[in-house]
Amino acid sequence: MERFRFDRQALFESIEEISPQLQHGSDRNAALSPTLQVKSEGPKLVPFFKATCVYFVLWLPTSSPSWFSALIKCLPIFCLWMFLLAHGFSFLGASSNARKIFAGLVFSALGDAFLIWQEQGYFVHGLLMFAIAHILYSSAFGMKPVNVTAGLVVTAVSSVSYLLLYPYLSGPFTYLVAVYIGLIGFMGWRAVAGLQLANDLWTWTKLCACLGAVLFMVSDLTIAVNKFCFPVPNSRAIIMATYYAAQMLISLSVVECQDAEGARKRA
Repeated sequence: MERFRFDRQALFESIEEISPQLQHGSDRNAALSPTLQVKSEGPKLVPFFKATCVYFVLWLPTSSPSWFSALIKCLPIFCLWMFLLAHGFSFLGASSNARKIFAGLVFSALGDAFLIWQEQGYFVHGLLMFAIAHILYSSAFGMKPVNVTAGLVVTAVSSVSYLLLYPYLSGPFTYLVAVYIGLIGFMGWRAVAGLQLANDLWTWTKLCACLGAVLFMVSDLTIAVNKFCFPVPNSRAIIMATYYAAQMLISLSVVECQDAEGARKRA
């Protein structure tokens, strides 16, 4: 009987010693597995998807701007605020990149509200809000790696876009649009540069940042062509679908910051 109690006690002690190691390995695998990350983050995005559906179902006319239409348009972005806050205030406090993306979403919501009244003279105000958002996103994506090739490609695309728009621009928009294209192009470069597909150093969150930046550029180019050049068929649907998808993907890129912070604490 004494021997049995001794063996049982030794077994319990061995389990207690091994459990932290198993837990550490489990946490590490969860942090690295895209499937587990999608399962973890998906439920937090349900309010965003519902708010986006509400926007497209209601499809309020742009000819009659109101605070209600501004609320409906901004609601998906508000849900992305909540998505980031769902990761905890301590996470936002510890991660400067997460705070920058959160601030970018705040300025994006302000830009959305101003653009509701763009025909009443608030288009430039919206342009300014989104310009600030792109600066914040660029800072969050960082300057490493440089990736000169990606920079040259984005510069070429941005230059061609401005050259196509230039004949239709007049007054202050001649330089305002140039500055804005430069800022969103810089943001796109920093997002694409971080992907590093050739070196197999990419992560799914960096892929989200890259796709989000590209979709943002598509959305804003559609806005510019539709406003300054010629009517684009189904422009509003194209603009808002690519815009909401872009903001969601950029918000998802924050998850990588949380993974890095969690790994640092466990180490």
